[in-house]
Amino acid sequence: MYHYLEGRLTIVNEQFVVLDIGGVGYKIFVSVDTREALPSTGNTVRLYIHQAIREDSNNMYGFPDETELAFFEMLLGVSGIGPRSAIGILNVARPDTLIQAIASNDTAFLTKVSGIGRKTAEKIVLELRDKLAEHKREGDEGALREESDAVEALHSLGYSVAEARNALKNIKSDGDTNARIKEALKILSGK
Repeated sequence: MYHYLEGRLTIVNEQFVVLDIGGVGYKIFVSVDTREALPSTGNTVRLYIHQAIREDSNNMYGFPDETELAFFEMLLGVSGIGPRSAIGILNVARPDTLIQAIASNDTAFLTKVSGIGRKTAEKIVLELRDKLAEHKREGDEGALREESDAVEALHSLGYSVAEARNALKNIKSDGDTNARIKEALKILSGK
């Protein structure tokens, strides 16, 4: 089992990256946030690894730090959640936002993942809520609802969920969803 891999980034794809380590190219599946945080190809990168060995596959999943890896592995502990579903969940929002959603019993936030229905979202919340309860803070429900509403509004305007989330990342939350949407639209239109 690998704990981390460090090597030269040679390929960045929609779903995976390739690290060249001693002349061997390691294909590592990553989340959208991880991929976007990576430097340009040719630079040295360290990714913390979860290796999923199955009868018909041997895949590696990479994360920028051990905290995100631990959350991914926590998701894998939920029955019915495999590595691809867990990466899909990480593609919906940053781990801290997902942890707040789970700790706050917000199943609607999790159903935005392709392949995650209401029952699976409820199972995730039920199995992880107590483990993540210390992450719940006052006002989290409102902040999550605001984030969710803004992402949905931008998505309905034709932007992908990833584009919407990325635009909203650097906009300060001041409680006004409409103002955040307007700022995100400026970012997305390049103005």
